[in-house]
Amino acid sequence: MKFTITLLAFCLLLTFSAFAQNSYSIKGSVADTTSNAKLANTTVSVLNEKDSTLVKFTRVNTAGAFSIGNLRKGKFILLVTYPDYADYVERFALDSAKSTHDFGRLSMLLKAKLLADVIIKGTRAAIKIKGDTTEFDPRAFKIQPNATVEDLLKQLPGIQVDKDGKITAQGQTVPKVLVDGEEFFGDDPTLVTKNLRADMVDKVQLYDKKSDQATFTGIDDGEKTKTINIQLKADKKNGYFGKLEGGVGSDGYYQGTGLFNRFKAKSKFSAYGIVGNNGKVGLGWDDSQKLGTMGANVEFGDDGGMMFFMSGGGDDGLDSFGGQYYGQGIPLARTGGVHYDTKLNKDNTTLNFNYKIGSLTVDGTENTLSQNNTPQGSLNSASDKTYHNYIFRQKVDGMINIKLDTTQTLKIMFDATLKHGQSRSNYDYLSQYESGAKVNSNTRDVINNTDGKVFDVSAFYTKKFKKKGRTFSLSVAENINQANSHGFLKYNQDFYDAAGAVDSTALTDQKKTSTTQSSVLTTNATYTEPITKSFSVIANYAFKTSHGTSNQESFDQSTPGNYDVPVAAYSSDYRLNEISNQVGAIFNLKSKKTTFNFGTRVSSVNFDQLNQVTDVPFKRTFINWAPQAYFQYKIGKQESVNLNYNGTSAQPSLNQIQPVADNNNPNNFVVGNPDLTPSFRNRFSLSYFSYKVIKGESFNIFGNYSFTSNPIISDVTTDFATDKSVTHYVNLSNKTPFNFNVNTYYDKKIEKLDINAGLNVSANGSTSYSLSNGALNQTTYNTYSGRLRLSKYKEKKYDVSISAGPSYTFSKSSLLTNINNNGRGFNADGNVNFYLPGKFQIGSDVNYDFTAKTQTFNNDLKKTLLNASIVKTFFKNDDLKLALTGNDLLNQNVGFSRSVNGNYLQQNSYTTIKRYFMFTVTWNFNSMNALSTKK
Repeated sequence: MKFTITLLAFCLLLTFSAFAQNSYSIKGSVADTTSNAKLANTTVSVLNEKDSTLVKFTRVNTAGAFSIGNLRKGKFILLVTYPDYADYVERFALDSAKSTHDFGRLSMLLKAKLLADVIIKGTRAAIKIKGDTTEFDPRAFKIQPNATVEDLLKQLPGIQVDKDGKITAQGQTVPKVLVDGEEFFGDDPTLVTKNLRADMVDKVQLYDKKSDQATFTGIDDGEKTKTINIQLKADKKNGYFGKLEGGVGSDGYYQGTGLFNRFKAKSKFSAYGIVGNNGKVGLGWDDSQKLGTMGANVEFGDDGGMMFFMSGGGDDGLDSFGGQYYGQGIPLARTGGVHYDTKLNKDNTTLNFNYKIGSLTVDGTENTLSQNNTPQGSLNSASDKTYHNYIFRQKVDGMINIKLDTTQTLKIMFDATLKHGQSRSNYDYLSQYESGAKVNSNTRDVINNTDGKVFDVSAFYTKKFKKKGRTFSLSVAENINQANSHGFLKYNQDFYDAAGAVDSTALTDQKKTSTTQSSVLTTNATYTEPITKSFSVIANYAFKTSHGTSNQESFDQSTPGNYDVPVAAYSSDYRLNEISNQVGAIFNLKSKKTTFNFGTRVSSVNFDQLNQVTDVPFKRTFINWAPQAYFQYKIGKQESVNLNYNGTSAQPSLNQIQPVADNNNPNNFVVGNPDLTPSFRNRFSLSYFSYKVIKGESFNIFGNYSFTSNPIISDVTTDFATDKSVTHYVNLSNKTPFNFNVNTYYDKKIEKLDINAGLNVSANGSTSYSLSNGALNQTTYNTYSGRLRLSKYKEKKYDVSISAGPSYTFSKSSLLTNINNNGRGFNADGNVNFYLPGKFQIGSDVNYDFTAKTQTFNNDLKKTLLNASIVKTFFKNDDLKLALTGNDLLNQNVGFSRSVNGNYLQQNSYTTIKRYFMFTVTWNFNSMNALSTKK
């Protein structure tokens, strides 16, 4: 017995000894740097160096000391935090050399007393995750004086801004940028990003903006818009700022910008004016579909709603100009506007108003090479186009948000638009066989003038009841749209025989007019009921009624210049009525870390159309289903994963069922198919986000996959002898087209080199189907790309950034197994700025774009765009700037693009802005700098 006890004691001693040898501890004390005051209750945390996860933490005692025991061997990070003091961060290791690591006295410094020559061992949390919002702290990123919000966005992980100011975040386009949560000039994000100063920004918030309904109920309804909100610093909300800029360049180029902002407490007033022809002033008008053109069409939305709009046959139609500039042609832009928003009645009433007026003229040329591959062989065509486009628009919009009491709100919105547009296009077209023999040729002149009026008004009422989670809301909206157009279509078409001689000729000279009116009334009532604390249900009912008329007429000449002979084949007069009823229910389950909701909406739609010329009706009744599901799991404060599913019915468009006869393109005609049935699309999306604060490391994955059942595909029959095609649409029951895309982003600060590094890898692709002369064609199109980004900044010395990466495209057609159109590409861009004595700056930026030749297109497409500038700034805050810039110094700005659509291959080249030099004067005026100086 004695031996047993002795043995047991010995074993326990060995165990304790082994434990002691592998157990470590830390200790130290914390005090204020200046006063030596002991900072009791300071938080002391030990983090894993590898992934910044928390190991243990404690609080400093009243004597100012701390200790943490039972730590394992390894490498760690010590994080010491106390309110209003700068964080203290230090890396350390625990090994067998000593069991206790003594940090001694740690001195903490008040943030208010930080000086430029004081070095603090600390770091800022550059990114925070708050629910569904990613929040960036601008102070953790380095920017130059007078930098814009756009300059700041370019440094944020997962956000890209192209040369035209288009913003892409987490793989999606960002169409909306808010200021303090409010609309700022409505539909043009660049008015915020290019004109507000980065040093005014307190936070940049990135999120999927939900509908008013989803925001109110807290239950996702699937309606989201990728949005950036610029939260301004409190001390930047009083005073005024702005800029005046003017530039004169060679070859007749010029630009001018004026911007004024007056922020006073809860009110903002802004005005701007822009004029220029150098392509650096764009209009963010996104409602070009309301302009009105020569043909009439109707589309059905996912909810069964009818959208009544005008169509002119795409690029070959009578109005292919959408009122925007995308780098094609030479633009002349003149635009201006005013904005005002304020809060009244103890913040219970919010007002927001905008007025914009502007015009855009674009002139240019375009050359299109295409190949139409049929089972009988290939038809090659070349088209030269010269065009002149003009649009003038005025728009006023406003929003009034009233908090009626603690439980009720009312939001009223309106907008009104007046438009006038002109377009003229001249075409020279030639098609040939692979042998080079001519098939047909034509010359066309297309002229169109349009006028449009749009008016929208809506009201959204919300009510919260005593029971938490029980709500009611009602929305009512009315849209009125009017469009009128008139123009001329003239073409001369020749057909050739086997010997290459003209066999026959077709002539057309017609006047065309179109008048369209529509009125849409929509109402939606929603009720939410909490079943338990974590489980709730939302039910809704929606009613929509639409009324519209469309009159299209074509006239031949009775005598030269007198267009008064109706052409019945290309004329129509339609009356359209639609009534839809929708019911839906969504169930929502929410816990601390997870959110899960699922449900569906069902729409019953009755569509009634009457051709008032032939008195032939077209009626259709159908059911639309829209199931949805959403799941979110918050792995940690800075790590989450989201899954989303949406299913939508897609009704065939009226153009697919019963198109209005259109002869705008003499080589392509569309025939309707009234037997078409709906298709159904299933879409899945996944996103994962992780950010490690201490390491400044973020990793993101965004992807989606969708497939369509019973798809509607084009069935094109091409007369190989004349190069004339007839298109109609059919359902494909035994095939399922799909598409996917995946984007990954990895960003990290390399501390030893003081470099920000980022890596982006993406893949996207699709498989689609079409019929060509009765043969089924399967087209597979996949593109893979990678991109490395590096940047480095030294205040008042230099900043440099570079990003580059390859891409490769796999393209395959089942009808063209002998043709390989796989191709590689490469893109790189970079910029560098040096800050010299005497407030001089020199800088340059370059973009290189390369697309390799393919079997169909046997020429490499490449260009190098090199720009450079010399800048001199004046005054303490660099408020005055003189700049000499050179654009496209190598004179290589050649516009080009390639595309594959089924068995149809196309390459475009077009007019772009070439090399020029410009002298620019910019004055940034700012009362806030003066206020700061006085303080």
